[in-house]
Amino acid sequence: MNQIKRGVLAMCMLASGGVFAADAVNLTIDTTKPGAVINKDVYGQFAEHLGTGIYEGIWVGPKSKTPNTKGWRNDVVGALKDIKVPLVRWPGGCFADEYHWRDGVGPREKRPVKVNTNWGGVDESNAVGTHEFFDLVDLLGADAYVNGNLGTGSAQEMSEWVEYMTSDSKSTLANLRRKNGHDKPFKVAYFAVGNEAWGCGGNMSPQYYSDLYKQVETFLRAPKQYRPKIIASGGNDNDVAWSEVLSKELKRQTDGISFHYYTIPTGKWEVKGASTSFQENEWISTLSNTLRMESHIQKNSAAMDKNDPEKKLGLFVDEWGTWYDVEKGTNPGFLFQQNTLRDAVVAALNFNIFHAHADRVRMTNIAQMVNVLQAMILTDKDKMILTPTYYAYQMYVPFQNATSLPVTLQNNPDYSVGNVKVPEISASAARGTDGKLYLALVNTNPNQPADVALNIPGQSVKAVKGRVLTAAAMDAHNTFAVPQAIKPAAFSAAAGADGKLTVKVPAKAVIVVAVE
Repeated sequence: MNQIKRGVLAMCMLASGGVFAADAVNLTIDTTKPGAVINKDVYGQFAEHLGTGIYEGIWVGPKSKTPNTKGWRNDVVGALKDIKVPLVRWPGGCFADEYHWRDGVGPREKRPVKVNTNWGGVDESNAVGTHEFFDLVDLLGADAYVNGNLGTGSAQEMSEWVEYMTSDSKSTLANLRRKNGHDKPFKVAYFAVGNEAWGCGGNMSPQYYSDLYKQVETFLRAPKQYRPKIIASGGNDNDVAWSEVLSKELKRQTDGISFHYYTIPTGKWEVKGASTSFQENEWISTLSNTLRMESHIQKNSAAMDKNDPEKKLGLFVDEWGTWYDVEKGTNPGFLFQQNTLRDAVVAALNFNIFHAHADRVRMTNIAQMVNVLQAMILTDKDKMILTPTYYAYQMYVPFQNATSLPVTLQNNPDYSVGNVKVPEISASAARGTDGKLYLALVNTNPNQPADVALNIPGQSVKAVKGRVLTAAAMDAHNTFAVPQAIKPAAFSAAAGADGKLTVKVPAKAVIVVAVE
């Protein structure tokens, strides 16, 4: 929008009683109409047996010289605890549909070695199995999301796994769990029946999958106090058929339907684009493509609303994030990529979308936690670095279990390159569990700062205080040589003498502040 149009719009708003600034993006938070609670699980993580995502990245084994607790790296676990990881999905992903749980219990030295056919064709030692995974979530203080094997498994295998994990009886399987070192049942928050059934999980149709799902779900028995919520494997990208069919067919004890969407700069799987040293055209194409998440959620929600108007089913975006060409010199099957300021902006844009749809989106799991795709943490032997995406999660912690609030943006221009354009400012607001009002702002424009005039009807605003994440370069990132090249800085702004507060959001920045 050009300056003349922005000025005319501002004068119209002033004439109608607004308190907006002519040259600023005008943001209004309506604190009188609280929306849905933003489930903490919207900030869930994903750890698949893929590359060094688990082995080397976070699991080193109890005999390692690297400081660890029960085999899990203390430094990585400590960093993840600092972002209050609420939930971890395991063991996949595509790996889940070739994973047989009995291979991962009992003495580690006696477990079978398999081949990870999905990811690099490397040996899978099964050193990390059910008990090790629950050690990890216990160390993190997180909930467990276990993905069952529908592709090469069976209803019996999944039924027995749930019994092994949750039974408080004296059954053979419950006693086997006790023999393997865990007397009381594990707390399984969620259990999924298969993964990407439309692709690597079996190349099924929605109707065929729904029939298999209903069979399996019938036999997933657990004591009431230990029964996990059951997740059905849904669609991806523009395909809403899965949400349509599954929301109609699955009427028993299903808690949600999954959905997957990855952001690719070029939009082409064959040549996705580089994680660093990209030009501005790929900066904006990445942001434009990630904002499609909004329409994907809207379409899937609309399909589900027809069969589930009471919104009993959640839409669980349990795989999302950026996916680039792998770093040169690394195993293509390990999906290792660098993580830059662009990734933090992508994360924040998606958080704001998830918050706006908190009534239906009750869990998401970014892909992935360590060393794979849009990771929180990168490791190299004993070294560890935190990524810009990690810092985005850290900044957004106050939104976990917060109550969403309506946000209106006016006078918000587009940032454009060629024929691609995105809104300059993205925003989200919520009332935190501590009673404070929190505001998140994202400036997608890598070249110009933006003024955002804050208006909360019926409430005076004295100041905002929080943190900002930005850098001079679009591809700013941390390395093992320079581990703190980019990290958040303190941020604050105060109201002027006229009582109005304008936040100057730097170019290519993420801000999260408490409003005072």
